[in-house]
Amino acid sequence: MITGTIKSQVDAIWNAFAAGGISNPLEVIEQMTYVLFIKRLDELETVKEKKANRLKREVEDPIFNSKQQKLRWSVFKQMGDAATMYDVVANKVFPFIKNLGAEDSTYATHMKDARFTIPNPALLAKVVDMLDAIQMEDRDTKGDLYEYMLGKIASAGRNGQFRTPRHIIKLMVDMMAPKPSDTICDPACGTAGFLVAASEYLNTHHQQEIYADKKSAKRFNHDTFHGFDFDSTMLRVGSMNMFQAMRSSNT
Repeated sequence: MITGTIKSQVDAIWNAFAAGGISNPLEVIEQMTYVLFIKRLDELETVKEKKANRLKREVEDPIFNSKQQKLRWSVFKQMGDAATMYDVVANKVFPFIKNLGAEDSTYATHMKDARFTIPNPALLAKVVDMLDAIQMEDRDTKGDLYEYMLGKIASAGRNGQFRTPRHIIKLMVDMMAPKPSDTICDPACGTAGFLVAASEYLNTHHQQEIYADKKSAKRFNHDTFHGFDFDSTMLRVGSMNMFQAMRSSNT
């Protein structure tokens, strides 16, 4: 469960967005997700680099090529000038994450209309510092953040935008015990918690099968998971979460 400390940190970020001119709760969640996603990509790349160093070989399927290292969270967060960091994130990092997926991918489809709306360098610098201070080593923490943030939306009860707690998701996925041959669909996917948990289950119990050959890997990465939602913001958030889940499975 999310701790009181993290709740206070999230509340502070929420208030920073409001003070900075972003008052729509879904827009706050969307913009915060973009920044979290950028942070997570750097963390995944660091794991890949450490693995490559241990094995004394090149990084396999890197997220950032040699010319994109300045787009990493660990690099731009250390820029002393907020205006410079804002220029890098708004004009280079954000277009980079929009175009990560293949042109015909679900990720590309949902990210096509994504917009970076953090209005000024001061707000971005404050959000980066605040998110960097949140300890997210526990893989459940990010999901708990979404659950807490969605609970702050006054209209969530009418819109159905509630996140099922992770332990309930895990129980349901364990009971269903999905197999590599299954097609998995969530008709109201939201932030894609069930789909992410199903991908984690398959990686834990059937990794050799899903990566047995190129055909099996292609099926797992492109044809196994399907999610639907009426809210385009949630579809973008869910797409980013699934992208991370798939990247995590290969590290």
